[in-house]
Amino acid sequence: MTHPQINKYIPRLAGVIILLLINLTIFSQKPTKVKLIKANDLKYDKKLGEKVQRLIGQVILKHDSTYLYCDSAYLYELDNSFDGFGNVRIKASDTLNIYSDFLNYNGNTKIAELKNNVRLIDSRATLYTNHLWYNRSTEVSYYLSGGKIVDSTNTLTSKKGYYYTQFKEAFFKDSVVLVNPKYHMLTDTMQYHTETEISYFLGPTTITSKDNLIYCENGWYDTRRDKSQFNKNAFFISKEQKLVGDSLYYDRKLDFGQAFRNVILTDTVQDMQIYGQYGEFQKRKGYSFVTDSAMVVMIDKKDSLFMHADTLYIIFDSLQNVKFLNAYYHTKFFRKDLQGMCDSLVYSFGDSTIFLYTEPVLWSDQNQLTADSIWIAMVNKKIDSLAMINSSFIISMDDTISKSTFNQVKGKSMVGHFRDNKMVKVQIFGNAESVFYVREENGGLMGINKTSSSDMNIYLKDNEVQIITPIKSVDAHMYPPDGMPSEERKLKNFIWMEGRRPLSKKDIFIW
Repeated sequence: MTHPQINKYIPRLAGVIILLLINLTIFSQKPTKVKLIKANDLKYDKKLGEKVQRLIGQVILKHDSTYLYCDSAYLYELDNSFDGFGNVRIKASDTLNIYSDFLNYNGNTKIAELKNNVRLIDSRATLYTNHLWYNRSTEVSYYLSGGKIVDSTNTLTSKKGYYYTQFKEAFFKDSVVLVNPKYHMLTDTMQYHTETEISYFLGPTTITSKDNLIYCENGWYDTRRDKSQFNKNAFFISKEQKLVGDSLYYDRKLDFGQAFRNVILTDTVQDMQIYGQYGEFQKRKGYSFVTDSAMVVMIDKKDSLFMHADTLYIIFDSLQNVKFLNAYYHTKFFRKDLQGMCDSLVYSFGDSTIFLYTEPVLWSDQNQLTADSIWIAMVNKKIDSLAMINSSFIISMDDTISKSTFNQVKGKSMVGHFRDNKMVKVQIFGNAESVFYVREENGGLMGINKTSSSDMNIYLKDNEVQIITPIKSVDAHMYPPDGMPSEERKLKNFIWMEGRRPLSKKDIFIW
């Protein structure tokens, strides 16, 4: 989302042209004289110089249409200037007044220099400083040694400041601080519009509130509507989450944020980073999501997990702690000891469980696992057990040279048990079937075992079957190497999908 800054600069450009024309007109015209309107006492003192008047008591001077007030003054007729002392006031217009303790005013240049307790007050804001210059021709005032502007909601301080009263705009430089009841903003350079209460910043900027911290090096903030956009090295930190993007948009009232291009969402509690090209943060609705080349990295010092999906959602609880990671459509993940793919996936951080939905496939070492849905329980970032619901099927390649023989187990549902991320036991429930190639220690084929039963337990060691225990309604046969018909060597619905297995983190983007 981009703020309509182009329209904003059109009137300013026109204003700059007008100011240039005014200055050209001023230089071409003869300066008007500063006139004395009133003083309680008037004295001439040759010690002060030729044609110098000392004015005392309720002094009122006028230059063009502007009235200038003070307690006492020295009026320098030859220079067309004066020094004013005590209760100084410049009535620049019906809505603009400037106050100070001291004033030097030059009628030829129309420049006023004010010192001590300076206040510039217009209809929208008040400027405070101890040393201010004001140009009546350009209606520009500035300070170089510290000052602040206060309006209805904000207090803005800086070392240097320029206030364009005609445009209701201020420019601040060096140690700029904007204090709002909801946040504090620190920056190096800022432009602030007193009517719209929109600030524009160029340079390192930090915005801090009780709920979050925002950093950028270019952007704008609508302090009245609490909307903002941050560009260049921008990031947003909220509790344990950090959001990075080329540009960020944030609506503080709605607790709604957007991130564009090179998006990184980090959660330090779960050691998780999500990457993509577009992201949204919906605090009130309790979720964030990242899409467009989205990838999540579950960080582990030994073996991190990399997962891609069309869209990755993070679901929060009321305390903004991560509850779930949801991956929707074309989900694929890679870890050195575990790979998988499915249509959709849910990771529950509360109990470290993973749910894979719609045609899920898992690869663990030499095993390919498929079912209608798969549930995985993790302990200390390792697989403890998994449940395969409906149409369960486990396949592993028997002969890696010929790649034509496969060990197989299928059933209605299965439960796999793991130790150190290796499968050590499989329980099959309902319509259990198995085909195993029995080999000698030297690899020679002894025979082919085919078994069916109501249920079955299989025990493994180093990913090799050690014991098969069929339970109820057992039908088991051991065929000699050439005794089993080829059509029976693969169980019904056999599909080998090794070609879709991700072999590196780059492969998760290949569906």
